[in-house]
Amino acid sequence: MLTSKFYSARETGSRRLLVVLHGLGDSAAGYEWMPPVLGLPWLNYLLVNAPDEYYGGFSWYDLAGDPEPGVLRSRQLLNRLLDDLAHRGFPSEETALFGFSQGCLMTLETGLRYPHRLAALVGVSGYVLDPHKLLQELSPAASQLRILVTHGTMDPLIPCAATRQRIEVLRSGGVPIEWREFPKAHTIDDQQELPLIRRFLTDAFTVSIGSRSGGS
Repeated sequence: MLTSKFYSARETGSRRLLVVLHGLGDSAAGYEWMPPVLGLPWLNYLLVNAPDEYYGGFSWYDLAGDPEPGVLRSRQLLNRLLDDLAHRGFPSEETALFGFSQGCLMTLETGLRYPHRLAALVGVSGYVLDPHKLLQELSPAASQLRILVTHGTMDPLIPCAATRQRIEVLRSGGVPIEWREFPKAHTIDDQQELPLIRRFLTDAFTVSIGSRSGGS
């Protein structure tokens, strides 16, 4: 079971939701800055703790050994969370996933396989486990996703070139990923990157709500 902290949108009645997944050794508390900094009055936030304790924080999967079992377990937990959120009045098409580092990996591994359309995926400073396997297991809804993945060219923990290569495999397989690089280390840049994320989420939710209400 995943623990989390919910922040209500300032706009009354909004069902638009951003599910935030932290990186290794961090926690939901590490992202309490996000709602006020992004400043999107129509957006609710669910800050989620990963399932495994890790030196005072939490981890989504084992970094030292084989990560795949932990990724699969955490993916199943996130699938159940998304299903539960839909039952609680937060429909998947109005729900986006955001993740940093390990959370980025979980965002992509979960969001691209999730059987229902999500509003958007945003991944920062992470990677994907096996892009070829992921392409084989894509949800039919993946082609409708808005996806932004960013990375730092000076990242000492997860080299930018390795992530770029895996993202290109997904893009070559038809996954509509917007890829952006920034001159930063393993962090979130508040000068260029956060404004881009703010604009991306605004556009993604506008498209999502428009397609839901207007039809074709």
